[in-house]
Amino acid sequence: MKILKIDHLGIAVNSIEDGKDFWSGVLGLNFEGAETVAEQKVTTAFFPVGESEVELLESTAPDGPVAKYIEKRGQGIQHVAFRVENIEEALAELKEKGVKLIDQEPRIGAGGAKIAFLHPKATAGVLVELCQRD
Repeated sequence: MKILKIDHLGIAVNSIEDGKDFWSGVLGLNFEGAETVAEQKVTTAFFPVGESEVELLESTAPDGPVAKYIEKRGQGIQHVAFRVENIEEALAELKEKGVKLIDQEPRIGAGGAKIAFLHPKATAGVLVELCQRD
């Protein structure tokens, strides 16, 4: 598996609009736009930082994964995403190594990226996302 870089940090928030006040207003990061991913019950907003991004995640439904995360742990860093060269090969290698996966196959996330999540039980409690952008 070839990890190219940290693609983004996912931060769970109650409100993207409120989050923009800090990330753009205070830190001066450019707001790249928002996108709703209906399948994941989330609206995302990206703020580029060098070659990586900060991704704010706002739930679109009370039973969505981000809403459940905030209910349990409060707002904050929800996941770290690593960009990989080939997500299918990365998942195959992880399966071979016995790593517990949430996604056995890639799915489509924000911006059309192929994504897959590793189970936090396999990563010392950190939700890890793999992503491939073509």
